[in-house]
Amino acid sequence: MPLSRRDFIARATVALAAGATAAACGRNGDSEADLDAASDSTPLPRPAFLRNADDWNEVRDQFALSEDYIHMSALYVASHPKAVRDAIENYRKELDSNPVAYLNQQNRRRVNAALSAAADYLGVDEPNDIALTDSTTMGLGLVYSGLRLSKGDEVLSTTRDYYATHEALRLASMHKQISVRQVPLYENIHDVSEESLTDSLVKSIRPSTRALALTWVHSGTGLKLPLRRISDAVKKINAGRGEKKQILICVDGVHGFGVEDATMSDLGCDFFMAGCHKWLFGPRGTGLIWGSPRGWENMLATVPSFYDDGTRNAWMTGTDVNGRTDGRRMSPGGFKPFEHQWAITEAFALHREIGKARIASRTHELARQLKEGLKGMKHITLRTPLADTLSAGIVCFDVNKMNPFAAVNRLRKRHVIATVTPYAVRYVRLAPSIRNSPAEVEAVLREVHALR
Repeated sequence: MPLSRRDFIARATVALAAGATAAACGRNGDSEADLDAASDSTPLPRPAFLRNADDWNEVRDQFALSEDYIHMSALYVASHPKAVRDAIENYRKELDSNPVAYLNQQNRRRVNAALSAAADYLGVDEPNDIALTDSTTMGLGLVYSGLRLSKGDEVLSTTRDYYATHEALRLASMHKQISVRQVPLYENIHDVSEESLTDSLVKSIRPSTRALALTWVHSGTGLKLPLRRISDAVKKINAGRGEKKQILICVDGVHGFGVEDATMSDLGCDFFMAGCHKWLFGPRGTGLIWGSPRGWENMLATVPSFYDDGTRNAWMTGTDVNGRTDGRRMSPGGFKPFEHQWAITEAFALHREIGKARIASRTHELARQLKEGLKGMKHITLRTPLADTLSAGIVCFDVNKMNPFAAVNRLRKRHVIATVTPYAVRYVRLAPSIRNSPAEVEAVLREVHALR
């Protein structure tokens, strides 16, 4: 049976992930035959980083985390799993040995592998619709500064978004003379529903609104937006608008990325920005932007790219740049920690081996256990919705008569790693992940119960 493009991408990507270590440990570069083989449609073997991907203890053992602490901090910055650590170290050794030769031999191939792995994970057919960045923040800045908007156009965001979104929009408004408006989504988080959140946004849209700047999972409360419902509602509004007045949906997706079993078509957005170094457990300092064809038609790149042949060839020949922006044109150029960017492939391959659906189920199971335990404590006020449809892996709460920083410091002394939400209204924040176990959640609940 012929392979679909998506199946081809998946199989080619995992094969490249498997070959990364061999290439970095002494192979004398990739010959033309090697490259042709990597493009073959013949089914390729799936690499195995785990002896038993169903064993959560083995998954936990992939991380070199200190055993002295319970790490409830997946939302913050990744500890590299072994597959990613090994890839980074092998690439680094080869770059240190002969940086010019190895970079020239490997860079294009490894970038293509990373883009293909990302496309497979996101459930999209076109790797060139993905730009590589160093973080969610970079992605937000590039997208909001690059939107093709005119004077008087409006971008609608909410009061619940993080600083990076608000600041990126503020800077864009200064450059473009567009307006930015923030609307509250709710008064009491425990009264929200998918319908109420969608209605709150849709009712705030004006004729001048050209883009929605949304956050999939809020890092200040753990609330998860019903993006598909919102997208469907916006689609109905767009049906009555001309092409140049269509509303684009732009999403900071980092705290659902690596947690939820969802594709871009499931979400229905036009731009999706995320770091790869949080829940995906990818290399630190890596991220991506995915854009729909309609999104890229309405985008201008900001930073010169080294991965877009069209712009470079136009410069070399003194001709005009043709074609629309895409992920390659949007990817910022310059020399960077290539070993980290290339090792994104291994992070995606590890997630694929464990299974997106299993990761989502496990993360929600642990977060649900944590929320159920917290809601029964009289001195705790839970700030995250209980429903899986309205939350992901982040769990936020108040401790009665205790400053959040004091609570986090107390927990750390008891060997629990928690964080404080970096907003004007601060909460204690825990983020269980596939690195954790139900026993660890119970231990954390005992320590929170002792915060008196």
